Amino acid sequence: MEKNIVKILDTLNNSGYQAYLVGGFVRDYLLGINSFDVDIATDALPKDIHNIFNSNKSNYGSVNIKIDKYNVDITTFRKDLNYVKRKPSTVIYIDNLEEDLKRRDFTINAICMDKNEKIIDPLDGCSDVRKRIIKIIGDIDLKLQEDPLRIMRAIRFACVLDFNIEEKLYEKIKEYNYLVNDLSKERIKSELEKILLSKNYMKGLKILDEVGISDILGIKYNDINYVDDLLGMWAQIEVLNIPFTNVEKENIIKITEILNNNKISNEVLYKYGLYVSTIAGKILNISVKEINKMYKKLPIKSKDDIDITGKEIMKLVGGGKIIGKTYVDIENEIINNRLNNKKSDIIEYIKRRK
Repeated sequence: MEKNIVKILDTLNNSGYQAYLVGGFVRDYLLGINSFDVDIATDALPKDIHNIFNSNKSNYGSVNIKIDKYNVDITTFRKDLNYVKRKPSTVIYIDNLEEDLKRRDFTINAICMDKNEKIIDPLDGCSDVRKRIIKIIGDIDLKLQEDPLRIMRAIRFACVLDFNIEEKLYEKIKEYNYLVNDLSKERIKSELEKILLSKNYMKGLKILDEVGISDILGIKYNDINYVDDLLGMWAQIEVLNIPFTNVEKENIIKITEILNNNKISNEVLYKYGLYVSTIAGKILNISVKEINKMYKKLPIKSKDDIDITGKEIMKLVGGGKIIGKTYVDIENEIINNRLNNKKSDIIEYIKRRK
């Protein structure tokens, strides 16, 4: 175990408190997956944790510490009561580890480990890790109604970890699928993005189809080629009301336009740029090396590179719409290597057009 993580556990223990690694970090440790988000559960109260680590960073009652590449959240053992809009209206701090674990979502996320790497597993999460099963803790109906995000998380974990969802939970997800409407669009986007970034994305999309969530969210897709870029994945599916930024929307539209043309050409590289063209090229199974080579050979990368100005063109052709058309024609001729990007050659080309 990383010595800096052990040091945090040691510090809490030496101050008289229990302290355990818990959640995704332990699950991933058992699966041999590197994880840099660390959750620590302790019976130390938040004010004590702040004092011990001289930290004033808090997030929903957890004290946050950044150590090297690790993002560490230290949270007091607690009970969550009376959920309202996905959040408990009452939080009670307790000193019992097992009771704290019962409030968590899935058994695979309720496994603990102490500083000596001893596993504490009162809810038998290790067995479910071995069986590769997503099983909810406690009453399934209550847990899904308390926080519908657990529906999306179950599907995401099944996809990313290549686990199966327990049959009873799977049927309840079908029953309560409408609850995803209670989630914010940002939350839905975040969960879908984690699915789309997984190389096992088709499993996640298939589950969303089978449990009826695709219909609720308006998810539609045909053939998808995996690319390690979210914009490239979003460009291949349709989802209603996803809150994309203006830049994301613009780039997704550009990628889609290139895919509709089904090729990467000089015109495409010039019009859309290297970044967007590369993403689309990956989807079209065109090598990045080839695209970079084509882009490097472009005689111009933008209008600013053209060796003549708009005013100079106007002197030659007069005013009106002809200026814009002439500019476009010059671009196309230069891009396709039919015209040298040299002022004298461009002037001669314009004169020949008259």
